[in-house]
Amino acid sequence: MPAWWEVTAAGLGVGVLFGLFGVGGSSFATPALGLLGIPGLIAVAAPLPATIPAALVGAVAYVRRQQVAWPVARWSIYGGVPATVVGALLSKYVGGRALLIASGVVLVAVGVRILLPLPVGRLAGVARRRASVVIPAAAAIGVFTGLLANGGGFLLVPLFVMVLGLTMPESAGTSLVVIAALSVPTLAAHWALGHINWAVAGAFAAGSIPGAGVGSLLAQRLPAEAMKRGFGILLIVFAAYFVVRQIVDP
Repeated sequence: MPAWWEVTAAGLGVGVLFGLFGVGGSSFATPALGLLGIPGLIAVAAPLPATIPAALVGAVAYVRRQQVAWPVARWSIYGGVPATVVGALLSKYVGGRALLIASGVVLVAVGVRILLPLPVGRLAGVARRRASVVIPAAAAIGVFTGLLANGGGFLLVPLFVMVLGLTMPESAGTSLVVIAALSVPTLAAHWALGHINWAVAGAFAAGSIPGAGVGSLLAQRLPAEAMKRGFGILLIVFAAYFVVRQIVDP
C-alpha cells in the first residue's frame, strides 16, 4: 500500500480537475489509485467518500452564480439514485481487475468527450421541461455510476448540453449537484459489500475536497479552451498507459 501522503497528493490533483471541469474526477481517481498499487475493488470504491463533499464544494461556486438547472438536477436524481444501487451490486460479479480496465477505458472516453465540442441539442426547448426524457437517461447513467463507483459526470454533461440545451457552465454545475446525490447510495452499497478502505478513502478525501474548491474557482480565471484541450489529451494518454499496463502486467 502507498504512503498516506501519496494518496492525498493524488486526491488533490483529482479534486482540482473535478472542480475545473465537472467531469473526470472519479474517472481519474480509480486509475490513479490503481497505479499507486491499491487493489482493484478498493481503488474503485475509495474515492466515493470524498466524491460527495468534493462535488458539493465544487458546486457551491456554480450555485452562487445561478448556474445550476434545478429541475434537471431533480429529475436526474429521481432516475439515477435507485439505478446506482443496482450497478454497485453488479460490481462484485465483475471483479476488481476488470473494473480497473473498464475505468481506464472510461477515462479515454472522458478525454475524447472533452476534446470534441458538444453542440447544443435541437430538443433543448422541449427536453428541459420533460421528466420523461431525463429520468430514463439518468437511470442508465446511474447503473454505470454504481458499477464503476464513478460520478457519471462525463455522461451527464453531454446529456445536459446536447439533449437539454444547457450551457457548459450550467452543465458543469448541474452535474456536480447530481454527482453528489448519486454518490450517496453508491457509497452505501459499496460499503455494505466491504469495498471501502477508510484509511485510503480518508487520505484521498483530505486532498480531493479542498482541491475541488480550488478547481471551481480556477475555472473562472483560466483560458477555458486551452485548458480543455490540455486536459483531454492528458486523460487519453494517461488512460492508454494505464489500460496497457493493467493488461500486460500479471
